Amino acid sequence: MGLNRPTGNELAEAIAARTGHAFADLRLLETALTHSSAVRAVVNNERLEFLGDRVLGLIMAELLYKEFPKASEGEIAPRFNALVDARTCSQVGIEMELDRFVRAEAALKARTRGSGGNYLADAVEALIAAIYLDGGLEAARRFVLRYWQQRIHTVAIKPPNPKSELQEWVARIGVGRPEYVIDRREGPDHQPLFTVSVHVSGFAPAKGTGGSRRAAEEAAAAAMLRREGVWETGEGAA
Repeated sequence: MGLNRPTGNELAEAIAARTGHAFADLRLLETALTHSSAVRAVVNNERLEFLGDRVLGLIMAELLYKEFPKASEGEIAPRFNALVDARTCSQVGIEMELDRFVRAEAALKARTRGSGGNYLADAVEALIAAIYLDGGLEAARRFVLRYWQQRIHTVAIKPPNPKSELQEWVARIGVGRPEYVIDRREGPDHQPLFTVSVHVSGFAPAKGTGGSRRAAEEAAAAAMLRREGVWETGEGAA
């Protein structure tokens, strides 16, 4: 923690200028900005981070639902995931210059200076929770919209991971884990071609090919997701 870090009313004023919310409970604000690595910290922001993650998710889900009224779940889910991702939260923390106000181990802050780091993402989520507890859902929504509204159309959406999405789907329907089997390996060692089938209890296997085992497994998972209607035709294609 740096010697110039503001506290008390000075901290409250600085955060109010960045969030649009004036805290009534300054202890809540201090807790939100105290990382578990902070020296001699009696409390930290881990519980607030847990709550803030859920509050952010609710606000973003509602925003995307209204902003993209004709989009399917498959279209808005990747955008939602990118918007609530730690990298986006960290970027918000950098934009807010939150590193000036967070209590954390000096070495941790030094290692991540300029790149954000998870401690800033944690602080942003904790701050969302603190605003929610101090001022209610509307106060939290105003803060989130202030920094996320302009990001909903520009955020970099991560490409879908078919193996992860297949795993999540089979978990939801309760049929156990997918199993991948190598059916064939063809071609020379420097340019192999794998054919893999994925097996899920109660469903016909799906096949995929690729230049590596992983690529073939991903192709097989994507084929099953499309066949079973979890993905739309063409979703996940490069």
